[in-house]
Amino acid sequence: MSPAAAQTGARKVRILVAKPGLDGHDRGAKVVARALRDAGFEVIYTGLHQTPEMIANAAVQEDVDGVGLSIMSGAHNTLFPAVIEALRAKGADEIVVFGGGIIPESDLERLRGAGVKGIFTPGTTLESIIEWVKDNVLARA
Repeated sequence: MSPAAAQTGARKVRILVAKPGLDGHDRGAKVVARALRDAGFEVIYTGLHQTPEMIANAAVQEDVDGVGLSIMSGAHNTLFPAVIEALRAKGADEIVVFGGGIIPESDLERLRGAGVKGIFTPGTTLESIIEWVKDNVLARA
């Protein structure tokens, strides 16, 4: 348990890491999932080829605080907002959505406007992702 969770008696922050769409490359998602786990978060990895609805269902069933999406295929402008909409449809819009992958700088504002809270592009360090999650994803009661 993280020191903060141990001191407050709160549960660990739960993160769902997911690969939406047809993208078959998940090494980066697995590396981030392991880094978050090693940093003290509880991490659930859904595997490849998840639909937005599957991701939202898993997020609700697992009672997660955040969803981290990884897309290398270029479908981020469609799939990231679709996951956010699927979460909203389930009444789970308090879940923080963040993501990374091959995302051009010209798409960042559009994704933020759609509700993606954190966006990580190639070259982002694991430490900066961990710190962002610590600062932006809180365990819900």
